[in-house]
Amino acid sequence: MVKFDIITIFPEIFGSYFKESIIKRAIKKSLISVNIHNLRDFSKESHRAVDDKPYGGGRGMVLKIESVYRAVKFLKKQKAKSKNKKTKVILFSPRGKKFNQKTAHQFSKLDQLILICGRYEGVDERVAKYIADSNISIGDFVLMGGELPALMLIETVSRLIPGVIGKSEEMIKERITKEKGFIEYPQYTRPDVFFPEKNVCWRVPKILLSGHHKKIKEWQKKHRKIIEK
Repeated sequence: MVKFDIITIFPEIFGSYFKESIIKRAIKKSLISVNIHNLRDFSKESHRAVDDKPYGGGRGMVLKIESVYRAVKFLKKQKAKSKNKKTKVILFSPRGKKFNQKTAHQFSKLDQLILICGRYEGVDERVAKYIADSNISIGDFVLMGGELPALMLIETVSRLIPGVIGKSEEMIKERITKEKGFIEYPQYTRPDVFFPEKNVCWRVPKILLSGHHKKIKEWQKKHRKIIEK
């Protein structure tokens, strides 16, 4: 089982997501566990403050190191009683390493992922330097916080855990190549003929309706797209 521990100042963002679909079933079957921790619970300041103005000036506020340190220390201590447990602390940052399928595979082999969700103008750089094991970016753009990246990481990693998705091992073998990356090809379903408007017809490729499995595999191979790592 992989345990996901999310550190955030907006814990209610995650409420409904983990109560739906495949993730909900994975939690119920104890294939994964997801725990949401309010960073403010680890603040010792009045009004549970966790941010302050940046040194050197600049707009906005920066999350302070103290509360993040206490939260991570507390979560690591929970695992300390168990020997040989593999834990990684992840900080989401636009300046981090690009998250990809290879990294997701690596994370799926761990026992615990502690996910730090930044907000405002960012997180004190000492968190990235001394506390986080990996700084992760999900793309060349800037979001308002790390909550959406955390959801994306959890879903990507969870689907690689045996039992979360039916026939997951077969799916992984067919669609992932360690040498090249993530493989995807066009998918179609019923109806095989669709008329969006008069004199317009969109059809499913005939080969996919043929029942000829060898030719279908050849078609999929020809039309697949390899998304590089």
